[in-house]
Amino acid sequence: MSAVVPFRALRPQKDLVKAVASLPYDVLSLEEAKMIAGGNPLSFLHVEKSEIDLPSASDENPHDVAVRNLKNMMNDSTLFQEEKDCFYIYRQKMQDREQYGVVGCVSCAEYESGRIKKHEMTTADKEKDRTDHVGAVNAQTGPVFLTYKALTSVDRIVAQVAAGDAEYDFVSDDGIMHTVWVIRNEAHINALTARFADVENLYIADGHHRAAAAAAVARIRRGSNPAHTGDEAYNYMLAVLFPDNQLHIMEYNRVVKDLHGLSDEAFLSRIGRQFQVSRLDRERLPRGFHDVDMYLSGQWYRLRPNEGSFDDGDLIGRLDVNILLSNLLQPILGIQNPRTDQRIAYVGGARGTAELEKLVDSGAYAVAFALFPTSMEQLIAVADAGMIMPPKSTWFEPKLRSGIFVHLLS
Repeated sequence: MSAVVPFRALRPQKDLVKAVASLPYDVLSLEEAKMIAGGNPLSFLHVEKSEIDLPSASDENPHDVAVRNLKNMMNDSTLFQEEKDCFYIYRQKMQDREQYGVVGCVSCAEYESGRIKKHEMTTADKEKDRTDHVGAVNAQTGPVFLTYKALTSVDRIVAQVAAGDAEYDFVSDDGIMHTVWVIRNEAHINALTARFADVENLYIADGHHRAAAAAAVARIRRGSNPAHTGDEAYNYMLAVLFPDNQLHIMEYNRVVKDLHGLSDEAFLSRIGRQFQVSRLDRERLPRGFHDVDMYLSGQWYRLRPNEGSFDDGDLIGRLDVNILLSNLLQPILGIQNPRTDQRIAYVGGARGTAELEKLVDSGAYAVAFALFPTSMEQLIAVADAGMIMPPKSTWFEPKLRSGIFVHLLS
């Protein structure tokens, strides 16, 4: 059983939603966020990534700035709170692909018990930062991206609602179409609640740190509230729930700053012990599972692991990100801890292989690796087994926007 409940969203006025909606805080660098929000005082980045409003020498806590910015958006009615508990349908359209999610709140207790399953680890510093942010602003300012095994009964309700008039309908600067319908009808609300109650497990697609922070705040407030009942808003986390058959995972590529003291020739020779290496002298061929394309000194190569170089029966061992890590990044390039090593960086697939070429050609990095995307089936299988993927194994596109829905905790 999965508890998915409606809530009173804090959300933008209809004519302001495009200006308010922002990319998540964790997909933009500080410089990128400053550039995007600099000419837009309504951008929700002023709340989600409030350090953009601090001068470099300031010692003010950025979470205090976030509190101030959110209060200002509420006081000037840029944001208003729904009068009653509602669900929402959030459609995103990217080129010719659409995904329809139900926006509501899910149980922090179910996350802590493992009913809401994860596939990535969080880092302590990032989790603390987001926990401090949620506690300070007294709100979850961005949703957790969840998925579930598709249900035709939910699909029918979503389609019925989406046949009506939309509350929001805009195209963001990156060309993604965002459309939102409000579900106030009690029959639809009760039906969705009942349908999700039949769902055994929910899965985190993206937003592991948001989920961990929501649960951490719930624990803190539960412990400090002698009148705790379990019904308080802090017991639930803001989420958008998409059926698994509508989601699209893109590759999450890697770039490394140096060849660990090896020449190009020695590096290629070492790789040849574990991979079949072929030059791509014409337009790059389509890839499949276990194909890794490598860009080195202006040349693309196709790497395919040798038979027996990985365990195809191991849920983690057979992932392409792990094959690359275990057979090349660790033993040849010396990347022992891909979570903390400063010599490796990660590039979302939405930036394309041209970005990999740019980074290597600039001299900032020595080599790039383009991976075949992890599948939804692999993600669910790993999560069901209670296992953890290597870092940066999945890149979901399009990204959920922050600021369209905010969940106040009191």
